[in-house]
Amino acid sequence: MAFYFDKPPLAGLVEGGSEGFEFKAGQFVEMTLLNPLETDAGGNTRAFTIASAPHEPDLMIATRMRDTAFKRVLKTLTIGTEAQIEGPFGSFHLTDDASRPAVFLMGGIGITPARSIVYEAAREKLPHKIFLFYANRQPKDAAFFQELKNLETENSHYKFIPTMTDVIEGDVSWAGERGYITGAMLKKHLGTLEGAVYYSAGPQAMVSAMRKVLNGAGVDDDDIRTEEFGGY
Repeated sequence: MAFYFDKPPLAGLVEGGSEGFEFKAGQFVEMTLLNPLETDAGGNTRAFTIASAPHEPDLMIATRMRDTAFKRVLKTLTIGTEAQIEGPFGSFHLTDDASRPAVFLMGGIGITPARSIVYEAAREKLPHKIFLFYANRQPKDAAFFQELKNLETENSHYKFIPTMTDVIEGDVSWAGERGYITGAMLKKHLGTLEGAVYYSAGPQAMVSAMRKVLNGAGVDDDDIRTEEFGGY
């Protein structure tokens, strides 16, 4: 589910003065629910990547809905409910060096920082060559799938490579890549793994697996940026 919030006013601005709030695509905020109807040991604060791009009018977050007190309350908030945020935080954003391809290896709801980044790159007409590998079990599980695909028509420097790990062999309804992201899959679409900056976000197990794939292909840790998403 995706949730949209007005951009918060900064100190010294009148209520609704959201034009002062700035963040870099790929950053996150810490959100606190105010006086929730229920809570649990996890408390009332969670970190969420801002899935919207800086130029978009609202702050949008997207999350897998689990049966926790925080998410039960979040799901039932009425329009106009206030929440507290702190931030932005994080350095998971596109490098300034446009001479190096940016390769995103994302899984599940870990797509949120990549969505913000690729939308901003298209809007600002950045020269970076961007490859977005996106792994899910099935197409129906892939958040923002169609809009990420459609973005290829807006940015000639951007290529979207989705892969499904749980599509039945012989199922002609899916014509894209199948299986987990591997070194062979990367080489198929990149040609060479040298010279790029790699970004991976998603569950801890996937992020660790992607680092292992990259290291095994000779990519140095200095060229890998990661962000792990917990399952709260």
